[in-house]
Amino acid sequence: MKPRIWLSSPHMGGRELDYIHEAFHQNWVAPLGPNVTRFEEMLEERLGATHHVAALASGTSALHLALILLGVQSGDYVICQSMTFSASANPILYQGAIPVFVDSEKETWNMCPQALEEALSTLTQQGIRPKAIIAVHLYGMPFKADEIQRVANKYHVPIVEDSAEALGSNYKNQACGTFGEFGVLSFNGNKIITTSSGGALVCIDDEAKKRAIFLATQARDNAPHYQHSQIGYNYRLSNISAGIGCGQMEILDSHIQKRREMNNFYRSVFSNSDIYVHAEPNEDYFSNHWLSCILTNSFEEREMIRQALLEENIESRPLWKPMHLQPVFEQYQYFGNQVSEHLFDVGLCLPSGSNLSDEDRERIATTLKSVLAKKHV
Repeated sequence: MKPRIWLSSPHMGGRELDYIHEAFHQNWVAPLGPNVTRFEEMLEERLGATHHVAALASGTSALHLALILLGVQSGDYVICQSMTFSASANPILYQGAIPVFVDSEKETWNMCPQALEEALSTLTQQGIRPKAIIAVHLYGMPFKADEIQRVANKYHVPIVEDSAEALGSNYKNQACGTFGEFGVLSFNGNKIITTSSGGALVCIDDEAKKRAIFLATQARDNAPHYQHSQIGYNYRLSNISAGIGCGQMEILDSHIQKRREMNNFYRSVFSNSDIYVHAEPNEDYFSNHWLSCILTNSFEEREMIRQALLEENIESRPLWKPMHLQPVFEQYQYFGNQVSEHLFDVGLCLPSGSNLSDEDRERIATTLKSVLAKKHV
């Protein structure tokens, strides 16, 4: 069997071990230490000096803490982009809150400002003010930040910005992760940089960061003994994992460049076809192209391409199945016009890793061109 070509696999730069060895040498094998501090500082420098970063165990834990810090409680309503990974929505239920799902728009595939307005208007008429809006930069493509923020401000609802897939992306030269009341990053093994598992909460001030770290370290009160006045969580990133992150931050720009080159590669492959390769709508957007994705002309065509790649041991994946179609969430309200449903039916994520070789790209291109040739037979 031919070697597996993965959708998005970890890509080390070489310096990660230096940070890990330093942690072992100093005996900082704990959920705090120099690497954690250094990693947070590197992220803050990347995002802009006005933001503060708390390194955590996962992007999901960052989302959960963001909702807690916004006061989301049982029975509250939280609006969430429907087309996303389930981790965007799960923390809503952790808090016993009620999700309301909003459709995508066709340009960026992210939260539709018009559908968001409809949801907020309807809920307002029902006497409900949601506690938060979870908007996602899907596949590294920035959402329509100006329009989403305008609607959110109109109804006085804070934004939690799920930037798990968008480190290094920006909108109008502002870094993704810095538009909301809170931003969320992920460093899972398949992300543009990784700490094996891990995430971060981006806060607009240092007090929010301190509060997040307090909750992430079991909410231990300031006392000589172990005393707890509220529920805490074991959500802090380890010093070892943070060391991997420090090494990865040194090569982030290189990874972004290589992912964007993969997007250009697919545009070339499909240049003479009617298949659309997802790209920035205009110059306001800069995507890291964490995953390069295509829209085919039908579910059958999508499956034909996916199966052809699978037969060559090349991983691909349908776009995220919208949350309002998921069995665990299907009882909750949804606002939109089935854009995300259509995207799910005809969309496909293609191998996008920064460590793909020329040989890998040749195999991918040969397979895709073979499928395209069959369409014209």
